[in-house]
Amino acid sequence: MDVAPFHFAGVRNAAVLCLHGLTGTPYEVRPLGEACAARGLAAVGPALPGHNASLEALARVRAEAWLDAARGELATLRSQHERVFVAGLSLGGLLGLALAAEGSLDGLAVVGTPLRLRPPLPLLVPLLRHLVPTVRKTGGSDIRDDAARARHPSYTAMPLESVYQLLRLQRSVRDRLDRVQVPILVAHGALDRTARPQDARRIVDRVASRERELLLLAESGHVVPVDRDGPALASAVAEFFERHLAGGPVA
Repeated sequence: MDVAPFHFAGVRNAAVLCLHGLTGTPYEVRPLGEACAARGLAAVGPALPGHNASLEALARVRAEAWLDAARGELATLRSQHERVFVAGLSLGGLLGLALAAEGSLDGLAVVGTPLRLRPPLPLLVPLLRHLVPTVRKTGGSDIRDDAARARHPSYTAMPLESVYQLLRLQRSVRDRLDRVQVPILVAHGALDRTARPQDARRIVDRVASRERELLLLAESGHVVPVDRDGPALASAVAEFFERHLAGGPVA
């Protein structure tokens, strides 16, 4: 298992920024990067602030730091490539939507992206974060493939302050979905117990993109890139971006 950030070179003048989920690592979006690199696109997968570090470090990170880090990675890729795409999982998907709303992308793929957390979390977290710093995860990551779940690297607990920051980011993204105009692929595991599959449909319905696709993956949970439908998802994401290499963005 390689949890380190990755950078795959490409032979075409295009790159994909791959963004992982909350308490995750670049490992969980590496398959997306590998599939894109196989089609000639450069692929970069950074560790978001607070990740690949410690729970204490993660708990100190605000949502703005995640977004600023994604903006910085995107700016670097934009300076080196004519066309830049984002593939984001969960938190990474929210960051991708935020970047797309700012008009800085040529295309976007989001996977398992939660517009709202399941109740009663949105009501409880703002209060409990001051009393209960972290909550232990039970049963491992939301992955239906047993072997993949057993080897999946992730923090074993969730800082409630980080969940609160996720809630803040969700509110901001929900308010700006109608500003997303780039081609978008919205994928979601049908067996996801972390983010509601209905949120995938809500994203598709609310963005302003003329080209939008919905992909439901029947055999997977939340972390689809490393779950049972991972190969199908990776192929779909790489193919989606490849289709948008020739011309300008489709609004």
